[in-house]
Amino acid sequence: MKTIIYLLLIAVLTTSCAVVRPGEAAMKQKLGELDDKVATQGTIWYNPFTTRVVKESIQTLNLELLLSLPSKEGLSVASEISILYHLEVEKVPSILREIGPNYPSVITNVFRSAAADVCSQFFAKDMHSGRRADIEEEIKARMDGNLREQGIVIEAVLLKSIQLPAGLSRSIEQKLQAEQDAMRMEFILQTERLEAQRKIIEAEGTRDAQKILAEGLTPAIIKIRSIDAFRELARSNNSKVIITDGKTPYLISGEETMPQQ
Repeated sequence: MKTIIYLLLIAVLTTSCAVVRPGEAAMKQKLGELDDKVATQGTIWYNPFTTRVVKESIQTLNLELLLSLPSKEGLSVASEISILYHLEVEKVPSILREIGPNYPSVITNVFRSAAADVCSQFFAKDMHSGRRADIEEEIKARMDGNLREQGIVIEAVLLKSIQLPAGLSRSIEQKLQAEQDAMRMEFILQTERLEAQRKIIEAEGTRDAQKILAEGLTPAIIKIRSIDAFRELARSNNSKVIITDGKTPYLISGEETMPQQ
């Protein structure tokens, strides 16, 4: 008999205790009335015959949507959207009372309205460019303004996998290709200009070197070099005939003549 009593007592205690894990908010609901006291972790004791424990996640949740967003020019842009949100701990009871456990559908409807208002102010190409962050931030601000008072905090709105209409996508690709071609042509022209400048500098250097060399060839220096050359020829063991005017072995009538052997 005692064993049966112990077993019944254990069963009652087991069914009268709820464990609240980290990231959860738990409240007692007695005879259909939800308690305002929220427990975030630990154990909750309750009467299983009149009361039950309701739990909701207070962690960051991800709501995935596949929607067509309107653009300023009237196009529909298919997009995959992620909405990151969480529930405020102290407002979880009011959320369950006023909205119910199906609050993600409310978030979806608020997003549809905010996205329609914001995206209609931007061109379709803006959703595929650097202005995507501006669109995301504006949608987030509008959603947060509508939902924060109710206890739903929007952390981020992310537009993913943007699919532009086929015609617009081709136009953007052609524009990007034209920009790439223009940049490549500008690079080629810049290279050619640099090469032309290099040739001009090289020609100027050659001209200046020849000018300096010509200015340094005075009659005295030419005579000394002619004497040195004549001496080198005299040291050679080969027989040779040198035609000269008696003054220099190379210069006859002011022009350079190679020695005859």
